[in-house]
Amino acid sequence: MSTSSLRRQVKNIVHNFSEAEIKVREATSNDPWGPSSSLMSEIADLTYNVVAFSEIMSMVWKRLNDHGKNWRHVYKAMTLMEYLIKTGSERVAQQCRENIYAVQTLKDFQFIDRDGKDQGVNVREKAKQLVTLLKDEERLREERIHALKTKEKMAQTTSGSHSGGADPEQAWPQSSGEEDLQLQLALAMSKEEAEQEERLRRGDDLRLQMAIEESRREKAKPEESALMELSAVDPWGAPAAVSGGSAGPSPPPSVPLPAPSGPWGLAPADPWGASSPASPPGLSSLFLVCCTVLCKVWFHSISIQPIQFKR
Repeated sequence: MSTSSLRRQVKNIVHNFSEAEIKVREATSNDPWGPSSSLMSEIADLTYNVVAFSEIMSMVWKRLNDHGKNWRHVYKAMTLMEYLIKTGSERVAQQCRENIYAVQTLKDFQFIDRDGKDQGVNVREKAKQLVTLLKDEERLREERIHALKTKEKMAQTTSGSHSGGADPEQAWPQSSGEEDLQLQLALAMSKEEAEQEERLRRGDDLRLQMAIEESRREKAKPEESALMELSAVDPWGAPAAVSGGSAGPSPPPSVPLPAPSGPWGLAPADPWGASSPASPPGLSSLFLVCCTVLCKVWFHSISIQPIQFKR
């Protein structure tokens, strides 16, 4: 759905427009394509209702009073008006003749777009055609007869194609004017179908582009998380500490030195079974040697001294 269509729907809800007014607003929108023949046919059928007729014509005159960049409102309103004059209620033509001055003023409609193209020429030509048709009652009567016959035959052809078949002679035009109108209706229907297919194709392309972008974003997320994990790993193997300062490389871990071992591969132990005080290793060894020598001398002196008994 385009932005203009969404905006138009919001306005329809806010202003509480009726079904007939909504159809007229859609047929005379600023979209760069003409009103569909099926929509104009529905509006023409609603003109036979008194209430709907008043709502339709009020909205049509409102669109005709637009100007400037809304030149499509004016041009489509006159296209719809011409269709209603030919196929709608006779009151449409009567009201248009009573207010023909409003159509005549559009012969001087002026608007040049940004590219320097005169878009007002379409409105001016359409206004001339409408004024000529409204002033010629005989021609208007013939146009209504041909248009109503063509509309009826088109409806029969459509219903016959849905029911399984129809007589081709009934759909054959009886005059050149009817043939031209039938050709215009066929071209309008064909153009509407082509524009609808184009809108669907554009919508599919847009959805495909959005899916591709979403897929690219999904692929980029794992790569970003992997980079963040790699940046959080300490190159020395230790977990990174969270700090407020600037992050720098961690120092290499301290390698414990091997404990000194004795001559039999065991760590030297205190002979007294207690932990030795913190002293230089040279003094401890000298003290132990001295003690050992003194003990040996004492035991030796005891063993060689004779025992004397007093009488």
